[in-house]
Formats: sequence, C-alpha cells, structure tokens
Amino acid sequence: METTTATPWLTAEQQGVWRSFLGGTTALMDRLDRDLRTAHGLSMPEYEILVRLSEAPGRSIRMAELADAVGHSRSRVTHTIARLEREDIVVRGQCSDDGRGVSAVLTDHGLSTLEAAAHTHVQGVNDYLLDTAGAEDFAALGRVMQQVVEKLNGKGF
Repeated sequence: METTTATPWLTAEQQGVWRSFLGGTTALMDRLDRDLRTAHGLSMPEYEILVRLSEAPGRSIRMAELADAVGHSRSRVTHTIARLEREDIVVRGQCSDDGRGVSAVLTDHGLSTLEAAAHTHVQGVNDYLLDTAGAEDFAALGRVMQQVVEKLNGKGF
C-alpha cells in the first residue's frame, strides 16, 4: 500500500526568509573565497583544509579523515592536497600509527600561509557578517545551524 503526505509548502514569509538565506550564504561564501584567492592564492576549501590541519596533533590528518571533516569526496581532497603540495604548503606521508594510510601534513610554510590568510578571512567574517547581524541574531543563527548539523549528521539520516 502506498502512502502519500501533503507537501508542507512554504508560506510567503518563509519563502522570503529561505531565499534571503540562500542569497546571503552564496554571496558571503563567494566574497570570502574571492578575498582569500586575491590576497593569498587560496580558495575557501583550501583554507578550511589548512585550518583543520593546523588544529590536528602534529598538524597531520589521515586523508580519509580530512575528507570526512571538510565534507568533500576523497578524490576532491586528494586533488586539493596535490595543489597545496606543489606550493610546499602541505606534504603527504605515511600515517605514523600504522604505516598503511596516507596523511596530509601542514608544513611550516603552510602554517605561515594560513596565519596570513586567517587575518583576511576573519576580517571578512567581521565585515560581511558580524557587523551586519546583531549579537542576538548571530547567536540565533549559530543555534539554528548547529541543530541542522545535528539533524542531518546525527540520528535518523
């Protein structure tokens, strides 16, 4: 037996909020990406990888774990790491714990690159988002997005 449910269409107000969210997140991420590319030759996905590596013990993460952490396919992360290797920002090596996997390791040059790029990125977040949203709105946005992450990455999905 087939069951159907009615689609819960958005109200006009909800539709307006949804479109504002889509437009705002797209514009924000595009601008942050453009700023990083212009000032440091890094894309937002590359910047995120460098941040994850900088926060890891020994500035090293298994490639598979890195792909999961940044939400990209393994092949996309492999391609990105290859580009960062050519710039001496990251090196690849065997995992120290079992020698079977491959890890990405942030080099000293990569850490310096990240430190410079972080100023550009954080200034952009301040200029484009924090200066626009009040503290209460920003906190509410954080709560909502955390709930989305938990719902989609947690139980049931």
